[in-house]
Amino acid sequence: MADDLILAVNAGSSTIKFGAFRLPSLARVAFGHVDALGSDDCAFRAEAAGEPHSQELPGADHERAMAALVAWIGEALGGAKIAACSHRIVHGGPDHVWPLLADGAVVRELEAFIPLAPLHQPHNLAGMVALARALPGTPQVACFDTAFHRDHPKVAEVYALPREMTEAGVRRYGFHGLSYEYIARRLRNLDPELASGRVIVAHLGAGASLCAMRDGRSVDSTMGFTALDGLPMATRTGQLDPGVVLHLWREGRPLAEVERMLYRDSGLKGLSGLSGDMRELQAAGTPAAAFAIEYFCYRVAREIGALAVSLGGLDGLVFTAGVGENAPAIRADICSRLGLLGAVADEAANAAGAERFDADGSRIRLLRLPTDEEKMLAIHAARCIGAPVGAS
Repeated sequence: MADDLILAVNAGSSTIKFGAFRLPSLARVAFGHVDALGSDDCAFRAEAAGEPHSQELPGADHERAMAALVAWIGEALGGAKIAACSHRIVHGGPDHVWPLLADGAVVRELEAFIPLAPLHQPHNLAGMVALARALPGTPQVACFDTAFHRDHPKVAEVYALPREMTEAGVRRYGFHGLSYEYIARRLRNLDPELASGRVIVAHLGAGASLCAMRDGRSVDSTMGFTALDGLPMATRTGQLDPGVVLHLWREGRPLAEVERMLYRDSGLKGLSGLSGDMRELQAAGTPAAAFAIEYFCYRVAREIGALAVSLGGLDGLVFTAGVGENAPAIRADICSRLGLLGAVADEAANAAGAERFDADGSRIRLLRLPTDEEKMLAIHAARCIGAPVGAS
């Protein structure tokens, strides 16, 4: 099995991101993405051994895109064998904690959670099914974004609903678990003392959430039953009084319209009337865009304070994902609101994108750490198929 590959895939509605990792080192040997699935502009971009690849795939669906990906890997990596494919599956439901080999029965079971993650789950599964067809007989491993949060104490897990609702699976699941798990691993290597303490990780991207960790384990999270809860996001509302949904229902709004509003037309996009992309909002210079940014930073800081209570204090704050890693002004704004917790950012270090950017006198450590969900997918898949894995 040495020198075989693990193919890690994150399939969405319009994009497919992937990385290929060679066993046993799990060194990344290829990476790329397919953009604009289903449109005339669909294109496949990839790189292996420093050699870029570009291919237009007008109108391609998941199946055609996966076939192109498999064909390219065979050519670019000299016919290397793909030992397993690993897939990010957003919702594992109440029963799935560990990665598992996915067959047709598992796929059908996971389809039941599509209503809980409509922006992700159907496309995660479509990618897995398409890759299984492109590579018949190759193990397909499902890795769940909810799994990292399964050890939450009950008080952080349940809603104040009738008990039978909790027993039926209506509970707080938490998401972005693969990202948080990777950051927890990084911290153990980078700063073992901090990793064993009380840390909040801010996964800030198009989807955004916070995770409170103690000794590298999740104890609370801002996301709940679905990936709609918690922080405001690019197009999702975040935390919302359920009475608003009842009000919309009483107005006679169709369910599909309400769902679209909450998932696709709210968040930064709804507040700004412009875009859910933080880069566009920062460049816009309009009062509405500025307010959307202010609201985002306010809510992130507010929820960090709440999770500090869950932890009984705070030793470190880690920023990760697209906005967390690449927007120093957002990090600075959030940290400026956390004086009560003792956060003091070093302006120059933060602006330079330093890995650690707390100033002298800060009572908590401030870090910026890139996440790598694909690497985490590869680690899980290798373990799942019993492949030898070196230090990773």
